[in-house]
Amino acid sequence: MILENVLNLFFPIKCGVCGKIGLPICNNCEKIIKKYEINLVENDYIEIENSMSSKNIIIDQANNYKLKNNSKIKVQKIFLYKYDDIVRKLLINYKFNDASYLADTFAYLIKNNKKIYDILKTYDIILSVPLHRKREIERGYNQTELIVRKLGLKYENNCLIKVKNIKPQSQNDVEKRKTEIKDVFKIQRIEKIKNKKVLILDDIYTTGSTANECIKTVSRATKNIGFVSIARDYMKYL
Repeated sequence: MILENVLNLFFPIKCGVCGKIGLPICNNCEKIIKKYEINLVENDYIEIENSMSSKNIIIDQANNYKLKNNSKIKVQKIFLYKYDDIVRKLLINYKFNDASYLADTFAYLIKNNKKIYDILKTYDIILSVPLHRKREIERGYNQTELIVRKLGLKYENNCLIKVKNIKPQSQNDVEKRKTEIKDVFKIQRIEKIKNKKVLILDDIYTTGSTANECIKTVSRATKNIGFVSIARDYMKYL
């Protein structure tokens, strides 16, 4: 508490939008951002690969081994804001302009959103969408991890990791996103999340390729999965 007070003296908490001292976001700026609030909660059905256990394997007439039909799991997907205007500017600034202090702003907005925060609290564990180690060193932080650590929920670090350093998905079209993102994530310390109710947090949701690949990876440990994103991009892809 003493250290926190000293830090606040030299580095006072300020609004991430206008810079006013006092709160991570002032009342006026929070009202502006609220205009982009969507508070969308929906169910999605994600196809996952069955395991290579004997009960999931069939042999065709040519004696080739094949997996039975893939199964689908129901995933709760949650979106707080529309990815537009001030929300878009804040997220871009946070990710690419060394504005790690905005983690306080986003965490504050999530915790103050009673509808969404009450849902998040129903999960046993929350994970952040990982960056590859090289990318995290270049940026200096993993933007989703910083937010997760400030939410006051049970967080497990390094369970979901990124093992391939691919270029940012925003630089790819829809089809290339689906192919490039495949198998870039891996589960470790599986015992920490096995059969738990697990929530995955990301900053921006566009085509869903990253979200779905994370979900498929985590499904190797549990089938009870949710996904929350600060903003959803409604841009239409051709």
